[in-house]
Amino acid sequence: MAEVPEPHAGWTFLTSHARVLAGIADNRDARIRDIAARCRLTERAVQKIIADLEQDGYLSHIRNGRSNQYSIDPSKVLRHPAEAGLTVAALLSMLLRDEAERQGTST
Repeated sequence: MAEVPEPHAGWTFLTSHARVLAGIADNRDARIRDIAARCRLTERAVQKIIADLEQDGYLSHIRNGRSNQYSIDPSKVLRHPAEAGLTVAALLSMLLRDEAERQGTST
């Protein structure tokens, strides 16, 4: 697993839900422990966020032995009225493009 950034105090631009979704988009087989470390959240918080995302249809999973494989619905529209019409695919595309640029790679 890549080095995890130091924790941050104060407010941030992305919600924990967006971070967890992006972490899953990066690795559909990620364990909750790995997602929590990447997002600097507790495992319990990640479990709750995953449950929220699944309940509203943004995310689903299938069980593979002792692990889960997640599936994201890219066509789901973001929930806040200010993002009306913006899909999960568009959000993840922006985040992945930014990550690739920061790492000096192309998508």
